[in-house]
Order: sequence, then C-alpha cells, then structure tokens
Amino acid sequence: MRLKLTIFLIHLFAGYLLRAQVEPTPTYERTVKVLSFNIYHGETMKGDFNLDAIAQVVINADADFVALQEVDHKTNRAHNYDLATELGWRTKMSPLFGKAMNYDGGEYGEGILSKFTFLQTRNVPLPFSPGNEPRAALEIISVLPSGDTIAFIGTHLDHLEDETDRVAQVKKINEEFFSNRYPTILAGDMNALPGSKAINILEEIWAPLYNKSNPTPTYPSNNPEKKIDYVMFYPATRWHVLSTEVICDSVASDHCAYLVTLELLTE
Repeated sequence: MRLKLTIFLIHLFAGYLLRAQVEPTPTYERTVKVLSFNIYHGETMKGDFNLDAIAQVVINADADFVALQEVDHKTNRAHNYDLATELGWRTKMSPLFGKAMNYDGGEYGEGILSKFTFLQTRNVPLPFSPGNEPRAALEIISVLPSGDTIAFIGTHLDHLEDETDRVAQVKKINEEFFSNRYPTILAGDMNALPGSKAINILEEIWAPLYNKSNPTPTYPSNNPEKKIDYVMFYPATRWHVLSTEVICDSVASDHCAYLVTLELLTE
C-alpha cells in the first residue's frame, strides 16, 4: 500500500513539474488608453476660463496618456496659468509642456499628461514659413506597468488652407521619429482631412486608427463635420486596436476629444 502511494505521489509531482515548464507565465496587462484633445487655450465655449470642465473630460476618459493642443503657459489670456501643470494637478497626472512659440506675455505650444513618469522627453520644432505660426512635436519616453517602454508624441500642425507648412511638418515628423527604438504612438490635431496630402504622408509610416470609408468627425464639438484629430502608431506589428471613441463636450472645447484603446503586442 505504501509503495502504491509513493508511486502515486511521484507521478503527481512529476506532472506538476511538467505543467510548470510548459504552461506560459502570466503576463502583465499591456492595454494603453490614449486621448488627443485640443483645449482651446483653456477657454470654454461659454467664453469663461474653466479648467475643471476641461479636466473632467480627461478624467472621464481615464486615459493613460493625453496629447493636449493649444496649450498656454503663463500667457495673459490664460490668466498667467501654466495650463499643463494645472490640468496635471486636477487630473492627478504627470504634466509636460513643450513650447512652440512666444505668445501674449508667455508661451504657447503642446502639452502631455501621463499616468506614468518620464524616462526622457524632447521637444522637436517643426518647419514653418516666415510669418506663420511655429509648431512643435512633444515626445515622452515612458514605462508601462508591464515593464514595456514606449514613446508617445503629441503635435499640432499648421491650420492654414495652404498645405505647404503641414506637408513640411509631417515630413519632419516622419524623419525625426521613424528611427524610434520603442513602439511609438502619435496623437494630435493635424488640421488635415483623411486623404489629404499631409495625412497620406503620415500614413506612409504611421498606421491610422479610423474608418477610412466613413471617418467619424471630431470638429466642431457642437456639431462635428470633419475629422482633423488623430491617433496613429508605429510599427503596425506592435499594436492592436481595441476601441476608438469620439468624445464631444460642446462646452469644454471647440474640438471633440479622440480616445483610442490599444494593446501593446509582444515582439
């Protein structure tokens, strides 16, 4: 009887060891929620200055990374607020501001909010014609809870009808970030319609996240008619799209926010 019990226990233990060797080790979740949001320099569509209304859109979206456009830093029109820092405080996210130009006693440019800290940041000036508004692309390198390192870029392209500056700017973005060593997400107000020359150039490198046959409009927020806000990623083999959502708050901004949920795939 003891011999049979011993043999049984040996087989049971051997089976356990075999399963331990072949069963995959559980992995941490690699879901990433990204929001692109043009905040109209902090002024709501009621004409007041209500950062709580803007922050609430971000809070409700529960994004991990937020690309903010039209961000004022201590300008007179923004009541000398550092908008990125103020919104970071209200949303309990890490803030970063990237200057595109001097404006109204302060600075104007891009902002990023992140649930995670920054390993590295850089602000890349984009080309522009004399007399036109300077633009920039703001990048962070961050580590997800899974331990994976990614890059996240927020930008805001030229708004003029003439595409000259936008085309130059997307070419610079492709040139600057194509060699990134980490999986990368690009988000922002591109001021360009799907199928336009600027968007086509971006999509030579970046995978788009919208229905090309029927793109959901993002502007204006009170009655969206055209898509100009985007989230894209690179390389295509490292990301899987789980969902997309256009969030239209007609008070918080003149733009709808664009929320995308992605899954980072293993190599």
